[in-house]
Amino acid sequence: MTTLKIGEKAPDFEVKDNAGILRKLSDYRGKKLVLFFYPKASTPGCTAEACDLRDNYERFQSLGYEILGVSADTAKRQQNFINKYELPFPLLADVDKEVITGYGVWGPKKFMGREFDGIHRTTFVIDENGVLEDVILKVKTKQHASQLLDA
Repeated sequence: MTTLKIGEKAPDFEVKDNAGILRKLSDYRGKKLVLFFYPKASTPGCTAEACDLRDNYERFQSLGYEILGVSADTAKRQQNFINKYELPFPLLADVDKEVITGYGVWGPKKFMGREFDGIHRTTFVIDENGVLEDVILKVKTKQHASQLLDA
């Protein structure tokens, strides 16, 4: 779905997270960032993905990675998702879909025979200089951490 490629500059963003804190890509300069897009907080696949990242969070941190999740959910819904599953990383409340469209992950989808527009589950790994290091289009929700760390 996305047209962004490894080696390109990651699109800048500026949006509030679950706690109302304004997050910008520039906040992560000098750090590696795992930016994962998911369709909807607290749904089965999104929960499996977020919990897999949560369970491996210390490993990510030991390797110098920060993690940031993004969906079009409200800040309240994102905070409830964090509270319910004890997620240690912030979630962007991209209600206006600025980051989602900027990264090209919004578009037509099919689910249970029905077509609709939505977020394509995609993860971007951004290096210390804001350049795309990896783009994962086929996310394995239950093994997403190993997709990222064992690559």
